[in-house]
Amino acid sequence: MIKVDIRDNHIKIYGHAMFDEYGKDIVCASVSSIAITTINGILRLDNEAIKYKLTKDELSIEILKNNSTTEKLILNMISLLKDLEKDYGKNIQVNEEV
Repeated sequence: MIKVDIRDNHIKIYGHAMFDEYGKDIVCASVSSIAITTINGILRLDNEAIKYKLTKDELSIEILKNNSTTEKLILNMISLLKDLEKDYGKNIQVNEEV
């Protein structure tokens, strides 16, 4: 299962969806596309707004600047991940700590 942990100014995405075999997993591909598109969009507008680290098993995003554009793009990413969770709840879990 992919887990998305959202805490204050930090987002961590890790795990594998196990929807299908590696390379054919549409849930993993969707999560990757959503996250990387969001990161690229934010960095294109302000390359100091976030810091991210991508390893084989985890993506970590740290929000350094809470401006309105970054906030909107992050909220959009979270909304898309939650929509994915509604359809594939056995494969992705989004946890938000307020």
